[in-house]
Amino acid sequence: MALTILGDYFNAQFTKHNMDSGDELIEKFCPADLSDKLWSASVKYENTQKVIESAIEGFNTWRKLSIEDRINYLKKYQEAVTKRKDDIALAIALETGKPLWESGTEAGAISAKVNVTINDSLKRIENQKIENVLPNIDGHIIKKPLGPTLVIGPFNFPCHLANGQILAALLTGNSIIFKPSEKTIHSSQLLIECFHEAGFPKGVINFINGTVKTTQDIIKHPAIKGINFTGSLAVGKKILESVGTDLTKLVALELGGKNSTILHKDTDIDHALAELVRACYLSSGQRCTSTSMIIVHKSIQDEFIDKFKKITERIIVDHPTKFETKPFMGPLIDKGAKDLYEKFCKLGAANGATEIIGLNEVKTNFEGHYVNPTIHYLEKADKNNPFTQEEIFGPNCTFTPFEDIEDAIRIANISDYGLAASIFTEDKEIYKQVIRDVDAGIINLNRSTVGASSRLPFGGVKNSGNFHPAAVSMVDHTVSTVASLETTDNTSKVDDIVGLK
Repeated sequence: MALTILGDYFNAQFTKHNMDSGDELIEKFCPADLSDKLWSASVKYENTQKVIESAIEGFNTWRKLSIEDRINYLKKYQEAVTKRKDDIALAIALETGKPLWESGTEAGAISAKVNVTINDSLKRIENQKIENVLPNIDGHIIKKPLGPTLVIGPFNFPCHLANGQILAALLTGNSIIFKPSEKTIHSSQLLIECFHEAGFPKGVINFINGTVKTTQDIIKHPAIKGINFTGSLAVGKKILESVGTDLTKLVALELGGKNSTILHKDTDIDHALAELVRACYLSSGQRCTSTSMIIVHKSIQDEFIDKFKKITERIIVDHPTKFETKPFMGPLIDKGAKDLYEKFCKLGAANGATEIIGLNEVKTNFEGHYVNPTIHYLEKADKNNPFTQEEIFGPNCTFTPFEDIEDAIRIANISDYGLAASIFTEDKEIYKQVIRDVDAGIINLNRSTVGASSRLPFGGVKNSGNFHPAAVSMVDHTVSTVASLETTDNTSKVDDIVGLK
C-alpha cells in the first residue's frame, strides 16, 4: 500500500524533497509483508536550520497568546485528529505491525489526550499569588515557556507518546519541532497534517524527517531549550552527551524497562492470567512497560505456569490488517529487532533459563518479521544474567520463583531499570511494602505493568528515566519558574537606608 510522504514541515507548509536531490533516502516496507513498500522519504540536511528558524519565529508569536487562545487551537486540532482517526490507525498498523484493533486504540487516545492536558495538566502550572509574603508585599510564582522544544518520537507508539509531549509543550507556550522515528514517518506526519488543518500560527508546529545527524544538529543548536525523548537507554545517554554542559536546555527522558510482576500465594490466578498475557505480549512485547519477569510464589508456580503456557500457545500471530482471524500479535518492527529477539531466546541454556516455549516458526500468508511468544523459567535470579537485566523488546517472559516477599522484592530490584512493577495479592500490607521497597516509577496492585493512565505521572527511576515523568506531569518540564515580589504600599524612602552620609 503506497503512502505519501509530504516532506518536512516548517513556516506552516510542507516542503517536499526531490528524491534524487536528498542527502539520504529512507525506504519503508511493511514489517508484516516485506513485498509491500509503504513509502520513500528523502532527507535534506539543509532544512534543519530552516526548521529551527521557523520554530524560533513561531515561539515569539505563540508565547504571547493567551492560554484561552492556545486552548482554542488545541481543540481545533482535536477535531481534526478525531476525523482522521481511521487513517491514523491504519498507518500505525502498517508501519509498526500492531494489529488494527490495537492501533485503533492508540489513534483514539490522541484526541482524548487533549482533554487530559487541558483539564488535568494545566492546573499543575497555573500562576500563583501569595498575599503578604513579606510585609506590604505580595509574592507571585509565574510559569514561563522554555522556548523552541524538540520532541523525538518512538516507533512503538509513534503518535500517542509524541502527542502527549507536544500538547503539553504547546499549552504552555512553546513552539515544537517533531522528529519522528525513521520507522514510522507517515503515521507521525498525519499528526502534523491535523495541526496544519487546525490553523496554528506560522512556525509553531514544525516537523522534520531525518537521521541521527538531524537529531544531533537540532539538539546542539543554542535556540533549542526543551528536549523530550522516548526510546532506548543507549540513545538517551547519547542525547545527554550531546547536550553536555549546556545548562540552558531541559532534557526529559522516558527510557526502557525490565519490568517485574510479583504473584503472591493469595493471587487470584484467573484474573492474573488475563492481565499478564496482555502485559507480556501486547505490541509483540515492544512496550517499555511490558512485563518481562514474573516472580511467582513457589506454592502456585506449577498451576500458574501451566495455565499461562496453554494460553500463550493459543495466541494468534498474523498480518495487522489482512487476516482471517483477528490476531493478538503482529510482527516485530524490523529485521534487527527480530534478530535480537531470537539471539536473546537462544541464550537460555547458557544462563540457567529453561525453555517452556521456545522459538517456533510462525505460519502466515506473508513474509515478514514474525516471531512467536516465548517463555523461560529461571530457578535462581542473579544480577549478572541477561534474563534479569536486558530489555528484550520482544514477546518473551521469564518466570522465577520466590518463598517470601523480601526475596521477591530483591528479585524485582535486581535490574538496573526501574520503570514499572506490579504485585498481585489480597494483602494490603504486602502492597504497602512493595510500594515502599521496589525501585520503580509505576507500581500497580492486582493490575499488570501495561496500560498507564494519562491522568497520572508516567516515568521511571534508575536507567528508566531522569526524573522527568511524562503523562499528566509532562507539563512540569515545559516551563521555567519565576518568582516575583510586588510592593503594595510604596512607602520606601531614601532616608530609611542605613549607612548613607
